[in-house]
Amino acid sequence: MSSTLDNIRHAAAPHGLNLVAATPVARYDNETAVTEISRASAIDSHARSIVVIGNGGGALWDALKSHAARHPRWWNRANPLDEFTREVVQRDVAGPLRASGARCITVYPFMKSGRTLNFIELGKVAGVAGPSILGVTVHPIYGPWIAFRAALLLDEELDSPGDALGFDPCPRCTARTCISACPAGAVSADSGWDIPKCLTHRVEVEADCAPRCHARAGCVLGPEHRYPDDELAYHQMRALRSMRPYYDSHLKPKLFPSSD
Repeated sequence: MSSTLDNIRHAAAPHGLNLVAATPVARYDNETAVTEISRASAIDSHARSIVVIGNGGGALWDALKSHAARHPRWWNRANPLDEFTREVVQRDVAGPLRASGARCITVYPFMKSGRTLNFIELGKVAGVAGPSILGVTVHPIYGPWIAFRAALLLDEELDSPGDALGFDPCPRCTARTCISACPAGAVSADSGWDIPKCLTHRVEVEADCAPRCHARAGCVLGPEHRYPDDELAYHQMRALRSMRPYYDSHLKPKLFPSSD
């Protein structure tokens, strides 16, 4: 085990960032179906490895609430969770690495401008999470209650995949309670997540899915690690906010159909 990776895990854990794994840049760039713009080498040509940082369960949310209790205006920010993540990663994880002389470029899945990585493919190749029919990635322990929060591009060669390397549980699942749990019928074993059907239902029948994604909550993996109710509502509200413009532009029935 690399001392660098040990230090990253030790620094990230108090903030609920409890999923950390590393993969060589070449493996991600060359062995996954990522476009050139999403390659690590396009972001930093000196990078040799990528450390993926994520959270499993509700520990990150608990850390955020403790932080917000000490900073009462924190909830007034546009993106409280993302900004908390960026602050602790920059200060407590990347900061010490840079202070030691290491080259460290931080990348976030919630970046609004500039190049970023394909975190879904990165999570698979680094063994942080596997695919599911739900439209979210899953972990052997935490199930669907995980998220990618950051990646570090380092000039040190690291190769330490997580427990989810090669994890692909849905084809072998017989319960498939996630399918029947979805009120929109937007999940199927054959085609996975039907995004237009899900999105339309979420916008048109808000109350159905406001407190949680029922399909996600119906997954048989890691139910004991389900996010707290207030965190679920936070994510659902923010997802709905981003869905509305797409629905209005692409899916909303037109009152006066074109005569073409």
